[in-house]
Amino acid sequence: MTGLFITFEGGDGSGKSTQASLLAEWLEASGRTVERSREPGGTELGLELREIVLHRRGHIAPRAEALIYAADRAHNIATKVRPAIERGEIVIQDRYLDSSVAYQGAGRVLDPIEVRDISIWATEGFLPHLTILLDLDETIGRERLDAARTKYDRLEAEKSDFHSRVRAGFLALATAEPERFLVLAATDPITSIAADIRARVTGLL
Repeated sequence: MTGLFITFEGGDGSGKSTQASLLAEWLEASGRTVERSREPGGTELGLELREIVLHRRGHIAPRAEALIYAADRAHNIATKVRPAIERGEIVIQDRYLDSSVAYQGAGRVLDPIEVRDISIWATEGFLPHLTILLDLDETIGRERLDAARTKYDRLEAEKSDFHSRVRAGFLALATAEPERFLVLAATDPITSIAADIRARVTGLL
């Protein structure tokens, strides 16, 4: 039984965590072993890096930010994700290298190819079998965040034009790799989104 690496991507407030949990529950109910992870913060080291990159006070240079994410990614893949897949498990992860290309590439206006290449090197070219992009207009994402919390991390706190670039970055990635991406409207009903995801994952099992 071969393992699978499934990642969830999308702007803030798009419902990634909800859909990742629903997919994990469905897979576990069918007898599959599921490992959950996230970036940043999927490992003990990752938790420390997450605190630095998302909650540290003060400015972090865009290239430094991109490298911190890549360091977290390298450790997460080497110590958690790849071993689980080699055991035949299914890894469901909240964010991966596509987030770096969208947030640090498009959002921070760095070269997206260079940002991607850093992560490809860091992970030895490890790509997901499926990436689910929950597409959401950035203004709706902001409304959802405002309704759910009063404190934002460094990226959530960025202005609307930043999040508009991030969304465009994600959609460009999906257009470039249609065989890897499943793009769904995050404003659709939760049950409808979950059903579409299950249908796509079934074809991979």
